[in-house]
Amino acid sequence: MSDTASVHLHRVLSAPPERVYRAFLSPEAWAKWLPPHGFTGQVQEMAAEVGGRYHMSFTNLTTGHSHGFGGEYLELVPEQRLRYTARFDDANLPGQMQTTVTLAKVSVGTDVRIVQEGIPSVIPIEACYLGWQQSLQLLALLVEPEIRE
Repeated sequence: MSDTASVHLHRVLSAPPERVYRAFLSPEAWAKWLPPHGFTGQVQEMAAEVGGRYHMSFTNLTTGHSHGFGGEYLELVPEQRLRYTARFDDANLPGQMQTTVTLAKVSVGTDVRIVQEGIPSVIPIEACYLGWQQSLQLLALLVEPEIRE
């Protein structure tokens, strides 16, 4: 049995790639959509450039328990691709994960494909899929409205 797992996600959003891309690199946006249901998020650090680092934490609203994680940006191609690493602060969740996000303009908005690799085996893969599905639902709620001021 492998010590790590990976997930592959796909979603089409009715928002332009530039808005979706920005939602991954804005600390306020990331804190709003990345934490799955039942969690709040806080971004402590975000240097959104290749070689730059980020750190954020999720807090369980029911228990108040927080867990932090952070990593480095490996690749940033505006409106097309993001690749970054992540390590949990908790020693019980060892190893380094890597997330690759690919964005493609399509007739109705943006095709979003996410691959997250190196997920620690102590995290049930179905929980990881559920969390990402909830996060992507929140991402859609953030980026799809066309609000003009």
